[in-house]
Amino acid sequence: MQTTVARTVHFAGTGLHTGRPVRLDVCPAPIDHGIVFRRTDIQGEAALLPAQFDLVDQSPLCTKLVNDAGVSVSTIEHLMAALAGLGIRNARIDVNGPEVPILDGSAAPFVRKLVRAGIRQQGGKVHLLKILKPVEVRNGDAVARLDPSEGFHMDFEIDFDLPSIGRQHRELNLRNGAFVANLCDSRTFCRQSDVDAMRAKGLALGGTHENAVVFDGDAVVSPGGLRHEDEPVRHKMLDALGDLGLAGMPILGRYTGIRAGHATTNRLLRELFARPDAYEVVECEPSMLHSLPGAGVRESDLALCA
Repeated sequence: MQTTVARTVHFAGTGLHTGRPVRLDVCPAPIDHGIVFRRTDIQGEAALLPAQFDLVDQSPLCTKLVNDAGVSVSTIEHLMAALAGLGIRNARIDVNGPEVPILDGSAAPFVRKLVRAGIRQQGGKVHLLKILKPVEVRNGDAVARLDPSEGFHMDFEIDFDLPSIGRQHRELNLRNGAFVANLCDSRTFCRQSDVDAMRAKGLALGGTHENAVVFDGDAVVSPGGLRHEDEPVRHKMLDALGDLGLAGMPILGRYTGIRAGHATTNRLLRELFARPDAYEVVECEPSMLHSLPGAGVRESDLALCA
């Protein structure tokens, strides 16, 4: 059964890259609409950007959609993760500029408001992307891979030369409310030196210690410290879920990421869809719904995230 939001949900915040105010509305949409971004500051069909992997403009810092008219919207990954993690299949995302608000650097603000607004059952068939054969891409020491599996599982490893991060590894079965309980409140992270370098180049003008976890040597500079001891690897998993949401349907398979970022995960989807023998699209049986992200999420689950 497909789902959408029960009513329009409003968000306001700052763009990470421009530092400008952003207004974003997640609006109900009909069956088989999918997730579509609409730039409200642009007229006509040029304003529309379907959330599709083949519209992604490769970027190491965020996920950015660009349509044939050259219109773009960036930093979509946290919102996409929230929609995928809550099982929302259909929505129109109205945004008044070229980027999604960064909010606190995680998906939790999106998750809280969407759950409290309600998720409406629509009917209509849900189709799944079933992985039949292993598919893998590499970019230097970064690896992203999909393998056959029942349900949707994720295995992620990071390794930073910063003592406060180091090597972190986590595995998770993303069935039901696992995303809400384990990943959604984990924030984006960076080194203090990265912040200084980006600011010097006029980048990340909306970045603060309140919307990212900033590390400096052995120290966590951001107020309040970490939400989880392994918050960085959890956030990488959150990003990957959002980027995999651009497949257009839930995945039945196991995703493995080793030092993988946005560009590597997008390359993985492109490689997958270039190999028709590696997947099939199947109809979701009612008995399979409990294995998907978002099935059975309740407002009481919000107590589990920061």
